[in-house]
Amino acid sequence: MGERVERQPSFVLHERAYRETSALIELLTREHGRICVIARGLRAVKPRFPRGLLQSMQLLDCSFVIAGELGQLTAAEAVGLPIKFDGVRLQAVLYLNELLVKLLARQDPHPGLFDAYRELLATLPGENAPLSFALRRFEALLLAELGYGIDFAFEAASQTPIEKSDWYRVIPEHGAVRVGNATADAIAGSALLAMQQSQLPAAADLRALRQLMRAMLLHHLGGRELQAWRVLKSPLKPAAPE
Repeated sequence: MGERVERQPSFVLHERAYRETSALIELLTREHGRICVIARGLRAVKPRFPRGLLQSMQLLDCSFVIAGELGQLTAAEAVGLPIKFDGVRLQAVLYLNELLVKLLARQDPHPGLFDAYRELLATLPGENAPLSFALRRFEALLLAELGYGIDFAFEAASQTPIEKSDWYRVIPEHGAVRVGNATADAIAGSALLAMQQSQLPAAADLRALRQLMRAMLLHHLGGRELQAWRVLKSPLKPAAPE
C-alpha cells in the first residue's frame, strides 16, 4: 500500500509530462527529502489540481503516498503567496532546483537544507555580488549536508588556521592545502575565510569562490555539467547563477 504522508512542507523542483494527462513532479520536502510523485490529471481539461498551483517558488503543503521510488500526489495546498522572480534571480532559482535534483538522493531527508532553501527564496538578494555570494553559501551547505563539505577555517593536513594572506589549493575530498604562491588553481585564504565568516568578499575573491565551488560541484556530479551552466549568456558575471 505504501506510506501515506499528510501535509508535508514542499517545493516543486521540476515537472515533466507523464502519459496523456499526468505529470511527474520532483518535490523537495522537509521530512522526506527529494521525492518524485505522479500528479494524476494535472494536464487534463478539468485538472485535478488547480492550474498554476504546482509551480516553483511556491511553498506547498503536500500529501502523498510513497511506494518504492515513486509516489502519488493526493493533495496540495498553497501556503502563502508564490515568490515572483525574473532575470538573474529567476535563473538562480532554476539553477538551484536543477542542482538539488542532480545531487540529492531520493527519500534522504535534510530538514536543515530545506529550511535554508526556504529562507534563501524569501531573502534572495537582487544585487550582483550579494546574489552570487548567497549562492556560494548555499552550495557549500548542500555539499556539507551530503558529507562532502570542506573546512574553510583550517588547512587540511596540519589543521592550522587558514591565513588571509596565504594561498591554498582545495582538493574536493581532502580540503584546503597551503601552496607557495598564486597558481592558476589556487585560492586566497581571504576568500576561504569570507565563506567561513559569511562575510561578503572582495570581487576577486568572489570570482575565485565561484570557480572553486563549480569545480567542487562538478567533481561530485561525476563531471556532468548542469544545463543551467550551459545556457548562461555571461558566465563570468558575478551575478551568474553557477
